[in-house]
Amino acid sequence: MTLKHPLFVRSVPLSVPSKPATGSGRCIGDILVEAERLSCVDVDRILSFQHSTHVRFGDAGQALGLLTDDDVRYALSVQFDYSYLTEDCKLSRELLAAYEPASQVVEDLRALRSQLMLRWFDTSSDRRGLAISSASQGEGRSYLAANLAIVFSQLGLRTLLIDADLRGPRQHKLFNLGARAGLSDMLVGRAGSDAVVSIPELHDLSVLPAGVIPPNPQELLGRNHFSTLLQSMGEIFDVIIIDTPAASAYADGHTVAVRAGAALLVARQGRSSVPQMTQLTQGLREFGVTVLGSVLNDV
Repeated sequence: MTLKHPLFVRSVPLSVPSKPATGSGRCIGDILVEAERLSCVDVDRILSFQHSTHVRFGDAGQALGLLTDDDVRYALSVQFDYSYLTEDCKLSRELLAAYEPASQVVEDLRALRSQLMLRWFDTSSDRRGLAISSASQGEGRSYLAANLAIVFSQLGLRTLLIDADLRGPRQHKLFNLGARAGLSDMLVGRAGSDAVVSIPELHDLSVLPAGVIPPNPQELLGRNHFSTLLQSMGEIFDVIIIDTPAASAYADGHTVAVRAGAALLVARQGRSSVPQMTQLTQGLREFGVTVLGSVLNDV
């Protein structure tokens, strides 16, 4: 699969139910009025024009200059319970799956999602975790992990994105979470389930940021607490995507992949080393990790 892009443990119950379709049965006009994108007077104007021209509400609104393409896409996303970010959203533009769901890159992500469902997530009830791994820095692990998590959540699956890169975390920046407690804090008992953040703009997606960067990330991730955490999260979420540090620089990536049980490898055109990727693949398989395939960036 090729993607093109510049690239606890506390016993606190956590309940993250799948959200119902909020727009089911509602017309576009009602949705846009509620979102303060359209007035009731303008709705009447559009309906009158629609009645005389027999075009769709969205097309009628655009013809009258009362609606933009972004307005129509927003309303459809609500109608069909499909996560979509508008231009004024404060989340990172790297979250392409939410900003540009009709792009070819996102279609490639959906194809990758389908393969992962068939090869891993649909094959056993205890297969919930997937580590996103690469040999070196700058190969696109965080970008791929974030966007994969989004497309899984768009499928209606309760999805958790964990930032297990306790050396150079990025997910808190991509999702504009600021400095807050996260995985490291949960592993030492300083935080509970409230460290898991539900992303209101993206239905069925939650993020567990890295938290405070600890002096001993490898030891933290190697303890049984991490395995216990993944098991407890696996009882709540359908899919758990885990961002990891570069495997050639740190052993943390191998540890996380072993705990998850499966890994998806990431490489970048003109940057990644084939011998390093081969060594990473062989090393993961020796530890019993199921290597599901690889993604090549910047082709």
